Parts: sequence; C-alpha cells; structure tokens
Amino acid sequence: MIAVLGLDTSCYTTSAALVSLDGELLRADRRLLRVPEGKRGLMQSEMVFQHVQALPERIAAVTAEPEVQIAAVSASTRPRPADDSYMPAFRAGESQARTAARLLRVPFYPFSHQEGHVRAAAYETEIDLSRPLLALHLSGGTTEVLRCEQGQITCIGGSMDLHAGQLVDRTGVRLGLPFPCGPAMEQLATGMVPQHLLHTAFRNGRCSLSGAETAVNRMIDSGAFSKEQIAAEIYDFLIRTIFRMIEQACTETGIRQVLVAGGVAGSAILRKGLAERCERKRLDAFIQFARPDLSGDNAVGIALLGAERLRAESKNS
Repeated sequence: MIAVLGLDTSCYTTSAALVSLDGELLRADRRLLRVPEGKRGLMQSEMVFQHVQALPERIAAVTAEPEVQIAAVSASTRPRPADDSYMPAFRAGESQARTAARLLRVPFYPFSHQEGHVRAAAYETEIDLSRPLLALHLSGGTTEVLRCEQGQITCIGGSMDLHAGQLVDRTGVRLGLPFPCGPAMEQLATGMVPQHLLHTAFRNGRCSLSGAETAVNRMIDSGAFSKEQIAAEIYDFLIRTIFRMIEQACTETGIRQVLVAGGVAGSAILRKGLAERCERKRLDAFIQFARPDLSGDNAVGIALLGAERLRAESKNS
C-alpha cells in the first residue's frame, strides 16, 4: 500500500500518523511530553529533548507493516501559516521528517501545526472543505477564529490575552491537578450545575480571558467554593465565550460552516454545553466537532495534507 507519513512535535505531544494516498487514516501514535508535578509547562529546550527521544518509537509504531510503501513525508514546521511564526519544538519533527524523505528519495512537505489541526478536525465530519468555513482553534497555545477558504487560513478573531487551554491548566494546577489539567478538570466538573459566576469580556471583537483567571484565583483564595464548583464555572465560562465568538464570526462573514478544533474542543462537557447553547439561542450555523481523539495535538492532519499535496502534484505532472 502506498502511504504518506506525517510528524508533529507540538508543545506537549509527539505524534506520527500514516494515511493512504486517497486519505484513509491507517495508523496514528502519539505520546504526551512529561511535565514535572506542580509545573505549568516546559522550557522549549526540554520539549525538543523529549521529542527527539520519543520520535523513533512513534515512527516505528505507524510504519511497522512491511507492505507499506511511503511515497512522501510531511511535518509541522511552525505554529501558524505565517512567515514570522516559529517555535523550536517543531524543529525536532521537521529534521527527522526531512532526513527520512531524503533517505527514501520521496518528497517532503512542510505545513503549519494550525493547518494540521484544522485538517485533522475535519476528518470524518460533514464539513465541505471545498467551501469557506470558520474554524475555532482552542488549545493551550491558541484561541483563534480562523477563516479557511481555498486552502488559505486567516485569523479573524480570538483571545487578546490568555488562551482557553491556559485558563484550564492554570486553574487546574492551582487546584493541585496534574498538568495538562483538562481531563481532571472535566472529571471535577461532571454533574455540577454552574452558577454563571464568571463574566465574558469582549473588546474590539476579541475576547479576554485574563479577567476570568483573576476572578477564579479570588474564588480559590476565598475557600468558599469547592474544586468541583470552580471547574464547572470554568467550563460554563468557556462555553458562553466560545458561543459568542462563533456568533460574532458568522454574523461578520456570512459563513455558516463552523469546525471546532483543538485540545480544549475534546471536552465532552464543552461539546454538549456549546451544542445546547447554539440550539437554545437558535444560532444559524452548521457546527461540527472534531473526533475526540483528533481534537488534541496529532499528526493526522499533517499526513492528510501531505497526501493531498502528493495527489495534486501527481495529477499535474
């Protein structure tokens, strides 16, 4: 079988994926970077070191079958599709991908991490990639509203300070939860009824999350709220804020296809709450969520984009 290998070395995940030339996901493997207990992240140098250690095993896991013939290798080489976008962590995957492509004598295709997120999120959804769409990229390093049209991604909104994943992780660490804190925070919030204690804030079309962090820290310091209640308020706040971002973007652009991607979008509480709010508010939009396993950082989208590029080049040659 002819296939394309994709690699992604993001801030907290080392991943590899293999897709067929026609875009079928064959195998994927990933590993979270190790963050010391009580810490809120890693230095870039530590990320690179852990990626270099983890990549060989990830690549071996997806290329173990001897009948697979790799026709191209792709990798994420920067956070966003912009000339000034750079982060050292992506150099680990890029260097190994370029080396593999050279040894195999096949093309190497570079993409941005954000492009990979959007493409992976659309996999097995009803989103029509041939038409304009809005994508929300919600993670620890990004909270952006993206206009995606004819293969081009343009940021048209988002947060002007903290990111959604940062708010979850910073709160979780203060509550004594392991980093990254999303799964543990969601477990605390499950079954709790929020009291809508955190207020959304928008200025010049962009949201602010730092005020919510300040309010949450006061709640923690007061000792008047349980961990469960605080977690529920975080997700309630994010649901209301994200809904407003979607509503605003749909109104401004006229685009009605909306794809919600990124690690934060993998939360079952957020998905359910956002869908219910959209229905209750009668939002005129077609909203699709990424598969939970493709919401967080992964190399699937990078591999799919590589397969699409290879097909296009083969067709034009």
